[in-house]
Amino acid sequence: MNKKQKKFKKLIISVVLLFWAVIAIYGFKQTDAGAASSDLQTVTVGYQKGDPFDIAKQRGEFAKKMKAKGYKVVWKEFQDGSSLMQALKAGSINYARTGDTPPVSALSTGTKLTYVAAGSSKAKGSGILVKNSSSISSIKDLKGKKVAYTKGTSSQYMLLAALKKAGLSASDITWVNMDQSSASVAFSKGKVDAWATWDPYTSQAEITQNAKLLTNGVGITNNRDYVLAMQSYAKENTEVSKYLIKYLEEDMQWANNNHSELITMMSKSLKVSKAVVKKMVDRRTYGISAMNSTYAKEEQQIADLFYSEGLIENKVTISDSGDYKNE
Repeated sequence: MNKKQKKFKKLIISVVLLFWAVIAIYGFKQTDAGAASSDLQTVTVGYQKGDPFDIAKQRGEFAKKMKAKGYKVVWKEFQDGSSLMQALKAGSINYARTGDTPPVSALSTGTKLTYVAAGSSKAKGSGILVKNSSSISSIKDLKGKKVAYTKGTSSQYMLLAALKKAGLSASDITWVNMDQSSASVAFSKGKVDAWATWDPYTSQAEITQNAKLLTNGVGITNNRDYVLAMQSYAKENTEVSKYLIKYLEEDMQWANNNHSELITMMSKSLKVSKAVVKKMVDRRTYGISAMNSTYAKEEQQIADLFYSEGLIENKVTISDSGDYKNE
């Protein structure tokens, strides 16, 4: 074998060794990455379409930031707050986002919840709808009328509080309990005289069903979003809750500053027109912050009214920290 052949052979061997070294390193990195991924703590979040967690899910930054801190976010969608409360109690989710009323109902039955965070007011997009052609012009005109609502949701409290403010009692109207989709159909066909609901249902009805808000929630209820966890989980995972609030609030600030992108994104998620989402987005400010005494007092008002009306059997006391005790 001459010198040229020896040099060529050495070159071939060097290339082969380099190739296998790269493969080995790449394989190690992949294995290492896989191990790191498997070391992530899973955090399962329950949400509903159009809520703050849905925005975070659709945008995608929340899960990335949580992963960087060692947490893998798993999303589970639910149709209503009652289902979310059941899933939280059963342990199939770690956090739940609901409106203001489902937690009160759950607490009254002994579910050991902690309020982790609260959202900004949605009062302008929540209210009682009537047709534009309706003779009903005030809450007092609802006396003797059929009003659609959904039991155990924010619409129940809002309707009850509105009646009280107008000097009416719960017995002055006919309460028609149905899910929001059914209520939309009933309202459209004139089978009910009014409909207590929230965005995007209010926006959609105003735009597509010749409806108007007899009253919104301003001065009646703030109808906030609440993030909840079981007490045991919340106490053992304070760091998770801290990051969850921080990154969700960053998504809410993005939502406030990027209406055009938000409208396009949520129109696809909600499967409604951009006009409906725009109306919804333009009348609210997004925000999430840790539970405090203001939010606790608001929830206490709901709990006290429901108890006095016999809608819950046990009196519930909600502390500033978000924990509660059943009396």
